[in-house]
Amino acid sequence: MTNSKNIVALATESAKTLAAAVTAADLVKTLEGAGPFTVFAPTDAAFAAIQKDVDSLLKPENKAKLTNILTYHVVSGKHMAAELKDGTELTTVQGEKLKVSVNGDKVMIGGANVTTADVDASNGVVHLIDKVLMPKM
Repeated sequence: MTNSKNIVALATESAKTLAAAVTAADLVKTLEGAGPFTVFAPTDAAFAAIQKDVDSLLKPENKAKLTNILTYHVVSGKHMAAELKDGTELTTVQGEKLKVSVNGDKVMIGGANVTTADVDASNGVVHLIDKVLMPKM
């Protein structure tokens, strides 16, 4: 069953730091759009692990860098965990690729563990991950 909440509304509930970053980067309207999108959403604990960087990234002068990082966590289309195959590369909205690793029931994206998979949204799906993915800058 599809959740009536969009990706941004779900992030506001389960990934508050991500939601704040999406707002700071002016990506709310994009991620509230029709999609579908797959978002690999770092948990609040993942952001806390790089808190000093997060504080800097949320400053207005770092908006472009923040946007680059956030769009690296978004893929066009709705990709459920069971559909992700080991070795697959997904092209992010940012333009770089994320490699999928699957070992049994454990799924990793770009080296981050998927801790909660398949959080259905009205405009896609969210997978919570345990670290913030950093694109090549």
